[in-house]
Amino acid sequence: MKANDSNVNIIKPGSVIGVLGGGQLGRMMTLSGAAMGYRFITLDPAESSPCGQIAEQIVAGYGDQNAARELASRCDVITYEFENVDADVAALLEKESYVPQGSKLLYTTQHRLREKQALEAAGVPVAPYREVKSAEDMVQAVEELGVPCVLKTVTGGYDGKGQRVIREKQAALTAYEELGGSTTELVLEQFISFTCEISVVAARNPQGEKRTFPPAENIHVNNILHTSIVPARVSSELQLEAQHLASQIAESLQVVGLLAVEMFVTGEGQLYINELAPRPHNSGHYTMEACTTTQFEQHVRAICGLPLADTTLLCPVVMVNVLGEHMEEVTTRLSSPDPLAEELGIVAKLHLYGKDEAKIGRKMGHINLLCHDVQHALMWVEKTNIWRNQNL
Repeated sequence: MKANDSNVNIIKPGSVIGVLGGGQLGRMMTLSGAAMGYRFITLDPAESSPCGQIAEQIVAGYGDQNAARELASRCDVITYEFENVDADVAALLEKESYVPQGSKLLYTTQHRLREKQALEAAGVPVAPYREVKSAEDMVQAVEELGVPCVLKTVTGGYDGKGQRVIREKQAALTAYEELGGSTTELVLEQFISFTCEISVVAARNPQGEKRTFPPAENIHVNNILHTSIVPARVSSELQLEAQHLASQIAESLQVVGLLAVEMFVTGEGQLYINELAPRPHNSGHYTMEACTTTQFEQHVRAICGLPLADTTLLCPVVMVNVLGEHMEEVTTRLSSPDPLAEELGIVAKLHLYGKDEAKIGRKMGHINLLCHDVQHALMWVEKTNIWRNQNL
């Protein structure tokens, strides 16, 4: 229905939310939204997807326009849970249904060059970069940016895929060919020497109200997020600046829903924006127990035009990802009393995603370690020895 005092659609509890994508983000969004009274239908090609286990599911490919129209006919509002959803389908749904996130944000964030140009237009700092269309472009770009530098595909990359670090100029053309050469759109970025990586999840609703969650300090292993530490171990001034930048980007891009903003922190205290994700984010999972509002509830609130909720951090927390190779030890350990957690004052909250096969490197779940001091939680991660091949 229409709000009386604006042109904003207010989607009240009891309505049906459609989710493009049936992965773990959709699952956790559904769990939060169901507690608020919403019903969910997901569209995903995999039968019994993580989200489909707890919501109705239309089993179809993301590019299936007939399935998308069926989703539109059965829902009051549609969202997406990952940014590689077919942008043409999102545009179709935008015409035939209510997709408050729109297709423009997808169009921007699915393409690294467009994303960087949008960030520059927002007035925020990004690493110097060059578009690479040919071998000649590649050689010239490396000369201009110097080494080390990072070559990336402009589409399709995630968890470190689709990129090469170039440490010597003579390795430039090899990296260029490995990523597809002239058959692939590429961008070369100057390597930023950073002391840590942080991220901020920002929310914005159609009325323009914005809120940000506390920054998380992120540690990656093999290009996959391993832990998120909150509060981030940077100054309070830098945390506030990071939240301000995320809010500034959300406003410039006219975001509706969530926007995760990943940043590098240099030794001089400078922030550089690395990447954007227009959805709930792995580094925001800590909010599920550690904040007054979860990122998933906030996303539902934003897309439904509801007032955004408080984001106060209730206690320090470390989120640690559970990959396929960790599943057996994690479930065994958390199925019995844990003297180590008791000794360190840790409360471990396990979240599993309902995936049927525990493959090496596959995200199967996460644990939120609620604590009085993040060092105690990091000590628990180390001493359990479950993540013994992953150094913090």
